[in-house]
Amino acid sequence: MNDSAKLSRNELIDIDKSRVWHAFTQMSEYQPFIIDRANGVYLYDVDGNQYIDAVSSVWCNVHGHCHPYLNDAINEQLQKVAHVTSLGMSNPTTIEFANRLVDITPDGLNHVFFSGDGASAVEVALKMAFQYWHQRENPKPSKTKYIALELAYHGDTLGSVSVGGVKRFHQMFEPLLFDCIRIDLPDTYRLPDGIAADECCHHYLAQVEAVLKSDHEEIAALVVEPIVQGAAGLVMQPAGYLAGLRKLTHQYDVLLICDEVAVGFGRTGTMFACEQEDVQPDLLCLAKGITAGYLAMSATLATTEIWNAFLAPSHEARTFFHGHTYAGNPVAAAAGIASLDLFNAESTLENVNRRAEQLTNRLSMLTKHEIVGDIRQRGLIAGIELVADRDTKQPFDAQLSVGATICNHMMRYGVWMRPLRNVLVIMPPLCVSAEQLDEIVDAIDNAITEFCQH
Repeated sequence: MNDSAKLSRNELIDIDKSRVWHAFTQMSEYQPFIIDRANGVYLYDVDGNQYIDAVSSVWCNVHGHCHPYLNDAINEQLQKVAHVTSLGMSNPTTIEFANRLVDITPDGLNHVFFSGDGASAVEVALKMAFQYWHQRENPKPSKTKYIALELAYHGDTLGSVSVGGVKRFHQMFEPLLFDCIRIDLPDTYRLPDGIAADECCHHYLAQVEAVLKSDHEEIAALVVEPIVQGAAGLVMQPAGYLAGLRKLTHQYDVLLICDEVAVGFGRTGTMFACEQEDVQPDLLCLAKGITAGYLAMSATLATTEIWNAFLAPSHEARTFFHGHTYAGNPVAAAAGIASLDLFNAESTLENVNRRAEQLTNRLSMLTKHEIVGDIRQRGLIAGIELVADRDTKQPFDAQLSVGATICNHMMRYGVWMRPLRNVLVIMPPLCVSAEQLDEIVDAIDNAITEFCQH
């Protein structure tokens, strides 16, 4: 086989602009940023420039790039088999990984359905919940609706979009979506009128209870991102909110689906965000960090009660008729197992909590900037909301692209970050060092200073 000639830098740029259709990117404005290699927390572009990956390549890298232990695990699996379908067959690596996931997730989630990405994991959970109510021992087929939060983001397939609440992403597709009961964003920064911070948890849960009390006979499940709502702008839920949802869903016989695609695998300081309020969901959705950010994989974990509703002779058609060609891929599973090994070998969660404390201390100095309206954090997830007026919390005009402008300034200081509109997102690989974390915060400080001086 003859190797094709290596593309030049300019050819890469031209092809990237004209043939590669980038996600969540206006291609008429796209300026190519091409990463050639990476190591640890660092990215290197085609010109050799080095950047700290301050958002873990969009919230998925865990132990750093090009980790030798992860690379070796993947290479070792490649010497055995690269792919085995999950349709009626299996392989040792995927079996082991499923068992490891059951061992580390909240109690009762004993069954693992693999798929390819976070949206698919949510789609699976929605379909499982729907089918469960039709097939369980005491069927309740009228339970066909879902409750979800304002500004929720659960992925981009039609089911996950239906429970999503970010209109600018999905409004175009509204005619294709199913109806969803929407409840208020449990925001601790922009509080409802007349509600104090120490009252907001009760306020938000009272709304949920009113909906459940009225409509629980028609509701299959409530879907929530635990503790932190990601694409909503890293909105932090009040303490006790998640536990309150679990109590209410139990009380009104509604399933709880926890979408930990973004917050799972150590980001918030515990392996899973649910642990922080001792919550055991009925269905748990995992992706992103599941393979340490190396390979596409996701999983939906279910309770035995749900699993049992699908068990019957084939002719009864109770099977879960859903699947993905690469679901349970053994190479991805090998990366997932190696990642869990590293959590133990490298004391990853201990580093997260040390660095989280450091981050809290360092971020406090950013309040000197008048445009910093709010700083919110859980573990190594932090959001800095930029506002036009701190006293009134008035947001900047979206057309000004303030967040994107500041992130562009940060690149001159060797830090790459992708904002959520006017919320600066800090979510580095969990192996980040004290010095690297300082560099990230210093770059933010310098970039905001530059912006305010112009």
